[in-house]
Order: sequence, then structure tokens, then C-alpha cells
Amino acid sequence: MDEKLAETCFKIIAEVGMARSNFIDAIEAIKKGDEEESKRLVKEGEEHFNIGHKIHSELIQKEANGEGVAPNLFLIHAEDILMSAETFKILSEQFIDLYKSINKH
Repeated sequence: MDEKLAETCFKIIAEVGMARSNFIDAIEAIKKGDEEESKRLVKEGEEHFNIGHKIHSELIQKEANGEGVAPNLFLIHAEDILMSAETFKILSEQFIDLYKSINKH
């Protein structure tokens, strides 16, 4: 595998992995009633996610420009973690809304 592609995949995994952790931690924070910490964690998670997503988008642009990116297990793993982080983002938003509603009553 191309060393540059491996480095790119690692960057995606690191950023979106951090985002996923932030989204999970945000749910834990709201469960404890700490709405401010939950908001902070979601914001931080979104920042990490956006960096990882931008890096992934650059790979897609290379592919579209005819600079083929050879699929490999490392790239597939990076994309899997990216999708997982996006799913956790959506779920964290739903859980946070639910816990905020519960905490009001």
C-alpha cells in the first residue's frame, strides 16, 4: 500500500475515532445532567468529524479526477469508522434531546 494513502487513512481514523468518542461521552454527560459538558463534547466531536470528513472528501476528489485510489482494508476500515462516527453523532443528538426532556420533568 502507498505510504501516503496509509497516512491519510490513519488521519481519518484518528479524527473520526475521536469524534465518535466525543459523541459517546456527550451522551454520558447529559445522562448525568451536565448539559454544558454535553454541548462542549458534541461541538468538539463535530470539529474532529469535519476534519476526518474533509480528508476523506479529498480522497474522493482524487478518484473523481482520475487519480485512482486503490481500495484496501485500511481504507475500508477508515470509512467504516467514519460512518460509525456519523451514526453516533445522529444518535447522540437524539439521546441528548431525550435526556434534556426527561431532566425537565
